[in-house]
Amino acid sequence: MSPHYRRASLQDEDELFALATRLATSFTLRRADFSRTFRHVMTDAHADLFIAEMDSKLIGYVLAYHHSTFYANGVVSWVEELFVAEAYRRMNIGKKLMALVEEQAAARGSKLVALATRRAGEFYKSIGYEESAAYFKKTLPYRYEQE
Repeated sequence: MSPHYRRASLQDEDELFALATRLATSFTLRRADFSRTFRHVMTDAHADLFIAEMDSKLIGYVLAYHHSTFYANGVVSWVEELFVAEAYRRMNIGKKLMALVEEQAAARGSKLVALATRRAGEFYKSIGYEESAAYFKKTLPYRYEQE
């Protein structure tokens, strides 16, 4: 059976949480925080969240944001997260999820699609991305946010 691709829906929250916990290495996902963020993503007009599923089971997802910039003279698209479950890698699922982001980026008038990675550089190069800059971060102290 082949994978099916679609936009995420509110019913995907539990399975997406399970996948996201397998992606996270710098942070420990907290369920309440994930739920709050998930609801925000689902209503954010600047976000795209696509999933891949097979046999009614989520096997991958991609989360991207599109925002205006001065340096690019307009909108750029940033892939925040891409994850495909290990058993389904090397089946072009990540490539298809990225293609969905690229289609949406083009439809929004984006000048480029960019992302940061430390483990999947060869994958991104294989689908036409080039290394461009170093990634710097500063982790801030955790602050619980109430709704």
